[in-house]
Amino acid sequence: MAEGSAFLMAGVWSALPWVAVVVLALAVDWCWGEPPVAVHPVVWMGHALQWCGARLAPSQPRAADYAAFAWGALAWVGIAGLVVAIAWALQHAAGLLPGVLGVPMLALLLKPLLAWRMLRDEVLQVEAALGHSLPQGRERLARLVSRDVGSLSAVQVRESAIESLAENLNDSVVAPLFWFVLLGLPGAALYRFANTADAMWGYPGMRGGRYWQWAGKWAARADDVLSWVPARITAAMLAVCGRGVRWVSIAQQARRTPSPNSGWPMAAMALALDVRLGKPGVYQLHGRGRRAGPLDTRRAATLAAEAVLVAVPLLAALLLVREWLWLGMGF
Repeated sequence: MAEGSAFLMAGVWSALPWVAVVVLALAVDWCWGEPPVAVHPVVWMGHALQWCGARLAPSQPRAADYAAFAWGALAWVGIAGLVVAIAWALQHAAGLLPGVLGVPMLALLLKPLLAWRMLRDEVLQVEAALGHSLPQGRERLARLVSRDVGSLSAVQVRESAIESLAENLNDSVVAPLFWFVLLGLPGAALYRFANTADAMWGYPGMRGGRYWQWAGKWAARADDVLSWVPARITAAMLAVCGRGVRWVSIAQQARRTPSPNSGWPMAAMALALDVRLGKPGVYQLHGRGRRAGPLDTRRAATLAAEAVLVAVPLLAALLLVREWLWLGMGF
């Protein structure tokens, strides 16, 4: 009995520093936002991907271009390996410091890999821009989404902003923290690289004068795999905060989107707010819901903030389980 209690307490004490890192990283994000572009690791990842992409993807469509697929996969693995190695070295260096210094240092290293405040502010700025004019709303939305915004109505601009909030709540907050809990800083860095690579390479056709159907296929599939579990966790958290949203309804709506993952948090958000969301000509979520109004953007931001708060104890529980498993295996 005493042995079991000691084991449980050992897991708690082992998990506490990691929980503190997550809480501190979120606090730094909320208080100060993003670090300067010159030292932002995700920006560096983007530069590396842009440089490689210009040399990998052909300028004209090609059928069954297996060579482009192979080179795209090799480039992805090579850059990902470098990202993981750097993250591991930085985490190791932070671990050599005394706890009072190591925990905040690791939190500062984790912070650039998540972006809650920037996401929230950008979405609310779309609504503020819409209050001035539709063209300004479209222009602001273009900073958030890759779709063509030129023909969107005011309601469609708002829907797109709310969708982006739900999708990126997973991509920019929950998923990086989920992989940090499982694999430490290398896990969070790997996820952010995979998500950035998908955003830059994972297109089914022409984009930016390059044909990505084959060169970007590995990047798209890798992001799908790494986002699968976090996307469903994000949907569950939004459902809990939305109160009364049924999981079976989320699943039914999520399957309407072509993505295996992004539909889950978007469907949960639509059902929680009781509004219609969709991409014109592609899909519609919660078709029986209301047209999204100006107050719904603020409600969506509040709901997402509640989900972030729910994520903290959930991640703490996952960290505790991880530490118990590691202790049980003798690590």
